[in-house]
Amino acid sequence: MPDATPAPSPGDPEPGPSGTPGPAVTPAGKRDSEDRTTERQMWWNLAYFLFGIHLVALIMIYAVRHHG
Repeated sequence: MPDATPAPSPGDPEPGPSGTPGPAVTPAGKRDSEDRTTERQMWWNLAYFLFGIHLVALIMIYAVRHHG
């Protein structure tokens, strides 16, 4: 007697780690997630760097203008 469960179609999501249907974690998907995280950290580091440069520039302008 054949198995009663239908074969999954190519568009169906594969079962997740707990057996529930969901997107399977693939190395490519994990890599994309890591790339997004790395890119987000790069933008935050650039923002902090630019903020620091402007802060130092403002302090230097203040020091030059108020030099005794």
